[in-house]
Amino acid sequence: MDIDAKELFSALSHDIRLRCIILLLSHDELCVCEVTYAIGVAQPKISLSLGQLRKIGLVKDRREGLWIHYHINPDLPLWVKELLYKLHQGVKNAAPYINDETVVAAMPNRPGAPRCA
Repeated sequence: MDIDAKELFSALSHDIRLRCIILLLSHDELCVCEVTYAIGVAQPKISLSLGQLRKIGLVKDRREGLWIHYHINPDLPLWVKELLYKLHQGVKNAAPYINDETVVAAMPNRPGAPRCA
């Protein structure tokens, strides 16, 4: 797998996409509804941002019924994984990222069924 550095940094320079990536780096997988709840932005904007991250290969998705779950692409090149790890370590305890994590952790009906109700 090859990631274009310019596309990578362009993706990470957008606030919502960056917040999505930081949130996903803290979890094995998140449903779009969890990301939407955590970040507090309308679902279409979150879906668009996650779709853009998927298009360049940073994340992968899987469908479960009506819901789409996203996770960091495990096939990323080592340099990208290392960059994302360092980025995550550097910002995870700063606002707004720590706030996003706190909100998703407190989300009602999570992680039990029915999800995203």
